[in-house]
Amino acid sequence: MTQVFNIRHNRPMIRHAHITDRRHLLLLLSVVLSAGFFATTLFGYFVSKAAIRSAIIGQDLPLTASNIYSEIQKDLVRPILISSTMAHDTFLRDWVLKGENNVAEMSRFLAEVKQRNGAFSSFFVSDKSRIYYTGNGILKRVTKDEARDAWYFRVRNLEEGYEINVDTDMANLDALTIFVNYRVSDFNGQYIGVTGIGLTVDAVRNLITEYQKRFRRTIYFVDQRGQVVVFGNQTGIQSELRSRAGLGPQIDHILQARSGTYQFTDGDSHVLNVNYLPELKWYLFVEQNEDVALAGIRQTLYINLAISLVVTLVVIFLTYLSLGRYQRKIEEMASTDKLTGLLNRHAFGILIDKLIASYRRAPQPITVLLADIDHFKHINDQFGHRVGDIVLAGVAKLLQENLRKADFAVRWGGEEFLVILRGCTMAEGLVVAEKIRSEIAEKQFYEAEPTLRVTISVGVSNFDDSEPIDQTVNRADMALYMAKERGRNRVCQVEENKP
Repeated sequence: MTQVFNIRHNRPMIRHAHITDRRHLLLLLSVVLSAGFFATTLFGYFVSKAAIRSAIIGQDLPLTASNIYSEIQKDLVRPILISSTMAHDTFLRDWVLKGENNVAEMSRFLAEVKQRNGAFSSFFVSDKSRIYYTGNGILKRVTKDEARDAWYFRVRNLEEGYEINVDTDMANLDALTIFVNYRVSDFNGQYIGVTGIGLTVDAVRNLITEYQKRFRRTIYFVDQRGQVVVFGNQTGIQSELRSRAGLGPQIDHILQARSGTYQFTDGDSHVLNVNYLPELKWYLFVEQNEDVALAGIRQTLYINLAISLVVTLVVIFLTYLSLGRYQRKIEEMASTDKLTGLLNRHAFGILIDKLIASYRRAPQPITVLLADIDHFKHINDQFGHRVGDIVLAGVAKLLQENLRKADFAVRWGGEEFLVILRGCTMAEGLVVAEKIRSEIAEKQFYEAEPTLRVTISVGVSNFDDSEPIDQTVNRADMALYMAKERGRNRVCQVEENKP
């Protein structure tokens, strides 16, 4: 146990043990607070995470997909309606049936459709002549031998009325284009060709990108083979979904089911809503990165943890200050005589050990004064214990006023006081003792009782390292007894240094 001596306040402090206990308490408090805050924060995080996840799956994503579907119907289904109108246009059918004689008339028709509807291209391919007409005139003649003309013969054999195809547009420098290829029949229902319009893939991508910014989701279209046909301007989209980690094994089931909500992981967690668009014969995939959606509450988690840490540190710091204050108060109460404010005998036992240890490291004279108030019982009997207490407190105060910071006074018991003078020889100690005696004899401690006079008797001894401190105190006590025997109100010393 380390015993610390606080000279400034003349208070003994057994600090090491107390500090250790305080550290243990603070450590325990830190663990409890940290665990509490951490558990509460994590619980809130997981509850919020579950709520957000449930909202994404059950509400947000389906609602977003529905809204996007409505937008798609407005923006992408419109070309289908335009192509259908072209296929049923009386002029186009009459023109074909009349022998396709005036190419300029067809060119003007196609050019007007393109301009009026803001299309990238418009076209008609006659089954009879196999001529490919555009708004700029004749482009070419389609043949079965030409690979790039395979689309025409595919549409020619379609049972449905139209198809949507992504292909290059020969009429526009092979720009990647989304074509709506619509079958044309005469008034008797006989097939006579294919007509339609084209939209650039870039235009559609920009449209999808706009949707993605608005709805904060990843949006792309998938054909019936599981291939991504159109997506936004973002990078990293795999065209072959069957090769995508986490999603690939589910693709066949998704395409067969045509609609639903699915979950998969490819390093990140994703939620996917799928809807089949019969007008386009494509699947609309609306994908939400769950980790991105949860970024907000993760940030909140980190903020809450930081706040919890700060609160914990503040609480620990305030607790540390409070414990220190209360510890000092308790130590002071334990080491101080309540009436006089001097150290008590318990404190003396601690303090003197430290003082002797210091003496052995750097020897310097130590003088002990043992003072006793003369006829104190008479004071109590004549004036009462309240006045007696006033006298005790007054004597203690005067003692302290005559001591240096290095010295200390102890209420030894009843009306006895012990004074330790550090670095003070016997001769110097006698001078100090006489000064104290003289001042007490002259002082009026209780003005209400002018007849009250107080004196003290003082015994003086010096410390010798060859003896225990108890023997030094005993010699001071012998000197005190000598002073009382010689008439009190005086200072005496024992001449010999040995008992």
